[in-house]
Amino acid sequence: MNNSYRTESIVLGILLFLGLATLGYFISQAAYQVKSADRIVTVKGLAEKEVKADIAIWPISFKETGNDLITLNAAIDKKSGIIVEFLKKRGFDEADITIAPPQLKDLEADQYYNQKTIRFRYIAKSTITVYSKNVDLVRQSISNLDSLIKQGIALSSDYEDQSQYLYTNLNEIKPEMIEQATKNARKSAEKFAEDSGSNLGKIKRALQGQFSISNRDSNTPYIKKVRVVSTLEYFLVD
Repeated sequence: MNNSYRTESIVLGILLFLGLATLGYFISQAAYQVKSADRIVTVKGLAEKEVKADIAIWPISFKETGNDLITLNAAIDKKSGIIVEFLKKRGFDEADITIAPPQLKDLEADQYYNQKTIRFRYIAKSTITVYSKNVDLVRQSISNLDSLIKQGIALSSDYEDQSQYLYTNLNEIKPEMIEQATKNARKSAEKFAEDSGSNLGKIKRALQGQFSISNRDSNTPYIKKVRVVSTLEYFLVD
């Protein structure tokens, strides 16, 4: 009886030992895998591209003064007609040209109005806006505005009268730029892995990043710089 009990105890002890050893092995392997999974490198890849604007918004403004609204309105209509004719001769279609209602200011309604020092009661500002996909034609026409000045039109140079240039074909270049940014990020990750004595594994996470469009410089606003930065995380393996 005692021998049988002793044998069962020995067998049970051996099985318990083997079970604990096996469990310890799997726990150590799992810990190793978790530790390996924690070995990652985060890199950023930059892609830039210069593109030409494909839309131009060109406001042409002038101011007119007077004391009689009817006379003032007639003067605005006349000068607006001269500007529209100038644009049509340059090659713009009617669909490209928009004439906004004049902005009128009555100085007599101003609390600081002084009839003795202010010659004209009304100041009106008129704006004709060109919205065109022919960016080159807009730029060429801007350089020929002196012909309007010769016809007695004093053009406004306020901040809001500056021309704007837009780039709207971002979707056409997105795939190419994302691919380039990803390649640049991978090069950085491979270099890091090499320097650290590791190998580059699979991607853990990838963030495309936001695209930005800005003027290349202040002198060439019709040339745009498109930029994107992608962020990638890679596993490092032995």
